[in-house]
Amino acid sequence: MIEVYAFFAAFVVQIFATSLLYPTFFIRYWRGLTTNLPAERLEQLYPGVDLHLAQQRILSRYRALSIGIAVLGLLLLVWLFGYMRRPEWNDGPVEALVSGYFLLQMGVPLGLVIWLGLRFHKAHKQPVVESKRKAVLQRRGLFDFISPVAVVAAFVSYVLFAAYVLYLRNHPFPGFAGLVNLGAMTVIYALNSLVVYAMLYGKKANPLETHAGRLRTIGLVVKSAVYTCIACVVFVSLNFTLILLDWQRWEPFVLSVYFVIMALLSLMGMTAPPRQSEADAVT
Repeated sequence: MIEVYAFFAAFVVQIFATSLLYPTFFIRYWRGLTTNLPAERLEQLYPGVDLHLAQQRILSRYRALSIGIAVLGLLLLVWLFGYMRRPEWNDGPVEALVSGYFLLQMGVPLGLVIWLGLRFHKAHKQPVVESKRKAVLQRRGLFDFISPVAVVAAFVSYVLFAAYVLYLRNHPFPGFAGLVNLGAMTVIYALNSLVVYAMLYGKKANPLETHAGRLRTIGLVVKSAVYTCIACVVFVSLNFTLILLDWQRWEPFVLSVYFVIMALLSLMGMTAPPRQSEADAVT
C-alpha cells in the first residue's frame, strides 16, 4: 500500500501546485507585463476604458475557476482514496483520471483568460492609424534565453532514450509499442523546436508588448519547451522501467509527480530573472 499513499501525497501536491500556486504566479507575471505597456498607446486603442478594472475582472474569474478546479480535485481524491484501497484496483483508470484532471487544471483556466481577453479586445478596441515605429535591431540567439547545459541535456536525453527504446525492442515487454515510442518522442521534440524557433525569429504577435516584456516572454517559452522535452524523456523512460520491474502500481505516483514537475518548471520560467545577455540588450 505504500505506493498508494505515495500517490495520494503526490496528488495533493499536484492540486496545490497547479491549481493554487501556479495561478498565483501567473497572475503576478501577467500584471508585471501589463504595467510596462505604454499608457498613451493604450488610451488610443481603448479610449475611456478602465483597463486596470478589466484586468482585475479577468484575473478574478481566472483565480475563482482555478480554486473551483482545486475543490474538484479534492473530490476526485476522495473517490480515488476509496477506489485504490481495494485490492483489485487498476492503475489504468487512475492514470486516465489524473491526466484528464491535469489538462483541466492547466487548459481550462488559461482558455478562459484567452477567451475573455479576445472578447474584451473585440468589444473595446478602436481602430487607429499606425505610425512608423523603430525596431530594436538585436540579434537573438537560443543561449541568450537558456543555459547551453540545459540544451545539451535535452539532446543527450533524446539520444539515451533512443538507445533505451532500441534495447527494449530486442527485449520487449507485453504492450511495448516499439519504435512508435521513439517516433512520438521525436514529434514532441520537433514541435517544441518549432515553437522555440518561432519565438526567437518570428514576428512580434503583440504590438503593444515592450522590448523587455518580449524578451521575458521568449525566455519563458524557450525554457518551458526545453525542460518539457527533458521531463517527457525522463517520465516515459521511468514508466518503461517500472513495467520491466513489474511495479506498474507505482505509475500513478510517477505520473502525478511528473505533472507537478511540469507545473514547477512553468513557475521557474515566470519567476527566473533574465539571463545577463538579455538584461544588457534591453534598451
